Amino acid sequence: MKLLKPPWINHDGDKAIFSVDLHPDGSRFATGGQGQDSSGRVVVWNLKPVALEKYEEDEKVPKLLCMLDQHLGGAVFGSNVVNVESWRSVTTLRGHNGDILDVAWSPGDVWLASASVDNNVIVWNTAKWPEQVQILRGHTGLVKGVTWDPVGRYLASQADDKSLRIWRTTDWTTEEKIIDPFSECGGTTTVLRPSWSPDGQYLVSAHAMNNGGPTAQIVERDGWNTDKDFVGHRKPITCVRFNPNILEKADPKTGKSVQYCLCVAIGSRDAQLFYLVYIAEETFGGDS
Repeated sequence: MKLLKPPWINHDGDKAIFSVDLHPDGSRFATGGQGQDSSGRVVVWNLKPVALEKYEEDEKVPKLLCMLDQHLGGAVFGSNVVNVESWRSVTTLRGHNGDILDVAWSPGDVWLASASVDNNVIVWNTAKWPEQVQILRGHTGLVKGVTWDPVGRYLASQADDKSLRIWRTTDWTTEEKIIDPFSECGGTTTVLRPSWSPDGQYLVSAHAMNNGGPTAQIVERDGWNTDKDFVGHRKPITCVRFNPNILEKADPKTGKSVQYCLCVAIGSRDAQLFYLVYIAEETFGGDS
């Protein structure tokens, strides 16, 4: 595994970047964070110059594709940025009574879930913007992360009320409320971003604790068991992200596939990123 940090990927040099997401076709990625005067900004980047050095050195290959400021398309006022691609707002979704801390698309892009400091999750109908499918109430603290089960049967949300909730998409009621792994946790993280494995069997949370140490809690779909976790970080875990693909571990001698495996990245306030390869009940990966 290689970790790359291209210096040209930034928001005005030193402004904060709060989120990163890849386009489904792997050609672009977007960063969300601060812009001029600490205003909100989204930047769409070309992934080619990141993946291959020859494209990074080629002046004919654009790196920045589009910069959107204050949720508007076009070049940012007063800047010399030229947008290679044209992006525009399709709709504005209004319904929360406070800042939105996370959004997630459901499988097949049927729904969009948004998590807010108003303690609620709103599910939106992507075929009929800006229609709300359901407002999920139940959390008593800031909701800081949402993630969909890859089958689309469940939606998980994690909040400052020290709970992880599993919602059924059939009737939008609570399937399970998990609290034990979070009883020792405080509201010290800006975001809590859990992630569901691509096979749907595991949900891994952010910011759990075990014997006073920070962990990422592994929740098994079968019975919602919570007797396993990922350890190693020294400070609270803020984000978890599974590779969306189920990978195969090959025999180094024969090259034949011997095991299916899942890859997950875990980030923490200790400024470290752990990258793990998970096979059923065995972890054979390490940290980077």
